[in-house]
Parts: sequence; structure tokens; C-alpha cells
Amino acid sequence: MSADISNSRIFKCAFLLLSGLTLLLPPGSSGAELADLSDSQDDLMTPVDTQRDYLSGKLVEYAKDVDRFFGDDRNYLESNKSVLQLDITRAIGRGAERRFVLSGRAKLHLPSTEKRMNLLLESNPDQPVTGEQTQATPIDQVVAPESYAAAARYENAVENRAHYSADAGIKFQGLNTSPFARTRGRYTLTLDAWRMKAAETLFWFNTTGVGSTTELEFERPISDPMLFRANSNATWLRDTGNFDLRQDLSVYHTLDERSALLYQASAIGVSQPVSQATEYVLLMLYRYRLHRDWIFLELSPQLHYPEPMNYRPSPLFVMRLELLLDESN
Repeated sequence: MSADISNSRIFKCAFLLLSGLTLLLPPGSSGAELADLSDSQDDLMTPVDTQRDYLSGKLVEYAKDVDRFFGDDRNYLESNKSVLQLDITRAIGRGAERRFVLSGRAKLHLPSTEKRMNLLLESNPDQPVTGEQTQATPIDQVVAPESYAAAARYENAVENRAHYSADAGIKFQGLNTSPFARTRGRYTLTLDAWRMKAAETLFWFNTTGVGSTTELEFERPISDPMLFRANSNATWLRDTGNFDLRQDLSVYHTLDERSALLYQASAIGVSQPVSQATEYVLLMLYRYRLHRDWIFLELSPQLHYPEPMNYRPSPLFVMRLELLLDESN
């Protein structure tokens, strides 16, 4: 009896549901008409989808132009098959080296390898390459490179969506040499006016051991010449169990075709022996294209608030002359 009652209730619910659907549809609606109705709804949404795709494409292209102009890690990691970047930096301030610092890196595409193999030459290879603009570094890290490296890179990318690379190379420090390996994966998701990037880097160096860098980034245009970007990353080392933590909030402001400004607020911290912020940084960076598309000048007044100084402000002024050659020039 209970089974008959249950079946009766199911039948009644199904009947009411079908009746409601019948009332919602025009008289005489058939399966073909339902399909036509669905197609008409898709037609109504087509202009919306087209507008969204257009805005997403504009965001991607504008962000690429910004990264290319500032010559930051994103341009080196993903945007170009071949890049040569040489920096001559001078920092003026308490705790900074009182001399010019020369650093550089190069990624050379090997054309006979189906566009997936590159030769890398770089300074300080064991410093995490996360994609961030590198000016907002702690005062005691604005120093001459201590090591250099040569490596081969395998690279595979899906346009504007995913990127993967794997490196194997040799690190040179004085007369000592040691092998290292890195692999990095990045995935991008566009959400209306926002673009989200998630990246993970795994690495092994003979000097520092096994580690990883996790990065999460959100960006969106504020207005036609301005782009907002929030970047969070954490670098972990297995031997120490420590996380190096960093949060950057940046606004890129394009002034004209030759100059741009960067406004950035950064918090830098560690997880061991206790979780704490080791330094805060406020900076403004002016970048000017001196000659064609490959010689740039940077001027960056900064305020650093390091923990050893009880977070009292310590001014720093950084000047940089950069030679940037890639496939776009």
C-alpha cells in the first residue's frame, strides 16, 4: 500500500510539473519550436558574448603592452620567444651599494626545434622569477649578481590561456659550478573585466635545495590608460621550511607612447621563525623610452619600512638604464 501511495505522489508531482511547463509555453508549441526558442535566446546573447570577447581581448593586449614596456618578468617568461635584457642600476640610500650594478638575462629561441626550445643566460638564477616588476626589492637585495647560469628551456603555450616551461642548466658562482632544474605552469582565466592568473614553479638548486613558488594575480583596467594589478606569491624551501611571502598592489599609468608611471605598495614577509612582515615598500617608478623601442631610463623614488629599523621610513632612490631587445623590435 505504501508503495502505491508513493508512486501516486510521484505521478501527481510529474503531472503538475508538466502542466506548469505547458502553461508557460505558447499553445501548439512543438519540439522544433522549443529548439527555435533556444536558438532565439542564443541569438539575443550573441552581442553580449561578442562584447565580452572584445573587452577580454583588449585587456589581454593592453596588459601585454604594459609588460613589454616595463620589461618585467612576464615579458621575459612568456611574451617573447627571444629576449635580451641588460640593466645598469644605481641605488642611492641607506644600506644600498654605492656603485653601479650590472645584471642581465637572455632567452634565445632555437628555430629548428618546433618553436619550443630556448637557450637561457641569466644572472642570479636561484632568485624566484615570479612575474612581478622587480623594482620593489628589499634594500639589501639591490646588489651585484652573485651567480650566473646557462640553461635549456622547453616551452609550450596555449595563446592567452596557459603556459608551461621546464629548464635544466648549470649555475656558475666563482669557480664553482652546480646543476639546477625548474618547471613552471601558468593558467589564465578571464572574468568580464578581470583577468586571473595562477602559476606554480617547482625548482631544485644544489645551493638552496628543493622549493616552490606559488603565485596568484588579479588585474583589470581602471580607465583607458591605467591598469590595476594585485599579485600575491609565496616561495617555500624544503630545507628551511620557510615561506618568503609577498603582496604587491600596482597601478600602471601610461602617459604617452614614450613614458609611463608605476605606483606600487608592497608587503614582504616570512613564515619562520614566526610569521611577520619584514619590510613594507611604497614607490613610484617613471619609465621613459630614450631611443626607439630598446633603450629605457627608469627613475624610482621609494620609501622602505624595514623591520630591523622598527619600520621607520628609509628613503631610497633607484636609477636604471635598460637595454631591451626582443622580437618586437
